[in-house]
Amino acid sequence: MRFGVLLCLFLWPVCLLAGPPGKQRGEKEGYAGSEACLVCHEDLGKAFLKSRHGSLENDASRGWKGQSCESCHGPGAKHGEAAEAKFILNHVKASPREADASCLTCHKNQSTHAGRISGSHAKVLVSCVSCHSVHHSVGDPAAPLFRGFGGNRPAGLARLGLPVSRESRVNELCSSCHMGAWADFQRPHTHSLAQGAMSCVDCHNPHGTSRPFGLNSTARTTNAEPGCFKCHADKRGPFAFEHAPVRIEGCSACHESHGSANPRMLNRAEVSNLCLECHSNTPAVTNRTGTLGTVATGFHDLRLPLYRNCTSCHVKVHGSHINRDLLR
Repeated sequence: MRFGVLLCLFLWPVCLLAGPPGKQRGEKEGYAGSEACLVCHEDLGKAFLKSRHGSLENDASRGWKGQSCESCHGPGAKHGEAAEAKFILNHVKASPREADASCLTCHKNQSTHAGRISGSHAKVLVSCVSCHSVHHSVGDPAAPLFRGFGGNRPAGLARLGLPVSRESRVNELCSSCHMGAWADFQRPHTHSLAQGAMSCVDCHNPHGTSRPFGLNSTARTTNAEPGCFKCHADKRGPFAFEHAPVRIEGCSACHESHGSANPRMLNRAEVSNLCLECHSNTPAVTNRTGTLGTVATGFHDLRLPLYRNCTSCHVKVHGSHINRDLLR
């Protein structure tokens, strides 16, 4: 008997804290539940339940079963009673920092979002909902949760009449802000973005990285190498005889990354002019050994067409395993 009394006295505070059985999150924290949201927002609710985010509605392990709308928008009971927008979080109308804070409660620790806070988009206050639609339906598997543009596609994509693929959707989304970069891809010699064969995210991480320009990866050098070797693996090396710009400066020393009016996306129209920027009579200040930038222009008679194209002889401009002068 005495043991039973002691047990009741011990469990009594616990019972008070737990509250009556069946008391849900909505009753004690102002949550209304998804069914209440669907009374006014039926179209958005149905689209949401078909999206990736809609899995929260029936996933009890995450703690939002039956309250998936409020997992992002916050408690909705007061909003439903007063029918006023100020009592609910609207990500589109909220400040970018407020909208991002809501999204990052779930997405912060994902590998693709590792640099979101320090990324360039976050620094210029471009929020997640600028590119993504939270209520997007999975009816378009090519571009899940991308913000739609309707019929307003970039001129290059519309003119080519390309089918809507994931790559083309990514490109139209990025080009809606980065119009200068999209103009570069309309040049004669470019990567095949306008044709839908690749997308901006093949090189850039839109969610942010610690690398310059939001690049996905870097090469083995410390320059801002945009991971070109992912596709151009034959230029990777290591070579027995390396071309110094490839090792020190990276691909952008000779090539324009988005597009160029020159063949092979070179920075200069004539190959000789590009080479002579380093291979001149002026010694390189950063290299006292005489191995870089000291090749005399008088060694070849540049008046002859044969010598105006350096790569006619120096064919292994990225590096060679056989010849120090990159002849073969």
